Amino acid sequence: MECKVISISRSLGAGGEEIGRLLAQELGFRYADEEIIVRAAERAGVSPQAVAAAERTPGLITRILEAMARTPPDPEGWAASALALADAPPDYAALIGQVIVETAREGNVVIVAHGASIPLAGVSGLLRVLVTASPPTRVARLARETDLSERAAGKAVKDSDRQRREYLRRFYGLGRELPTHYDLVLNTDLLPPPLAAQVAARAARG
Repeated sequence: MECKVISISRSLGAGGEEIGRLLAQELGFRYADEEIIVRAAERAGVSPQAVAAAERTPGLITRILEAMARTPPDPEGWAASALALADAPPDYAALIGQVIVETAREGNVVIVAHGASIPLAGVSGLLRVLVTASPPTRVARLARETDLSERAAGKAVKDSDRQRREYLRRFYGLGRELPTHYDLVLNTDLLPPPLAAQVAARAARG
């Protein structure tokens, strides 16, 4: 089956963003990352920074996103709770969830981050990809691509991993992320981003 929506989850320093862009270019798809936050911010009438902060701040109303993760898809492949988001309170987290769903419905898109693989699970024509690598590889890559020292890069990777676990738990009730939550796992310890993107493109084309 040819996939029209590709969601990419990634660890910091694993190269997920680069793979996502290369994959979008290869398939002729749109690339959606910060676009998710910008569109949600436009709807809320607030700054993108405020919406981005909502993804990291506990205490927001998260029942809509949690319902999206728990509710089986309807016959058309879309959770009924997700389609009812227009009637929900103007909560930033809910807006992000709504924009993720609507972005996927438009098709021909690569969505990176925001935990999109979880609420979109079960959607027809979806390929869920996890991009990861060992901590040493990620730390070295992050230090090489930024002005961070090895020590600072190591701390950034650990902090990011902790925040990622908390994000998935808080927004989607996911106690433990498993490889089986994804259709394809790409380890960039050995796979360079261009080759990883080619593997994902072949998988997407069926």
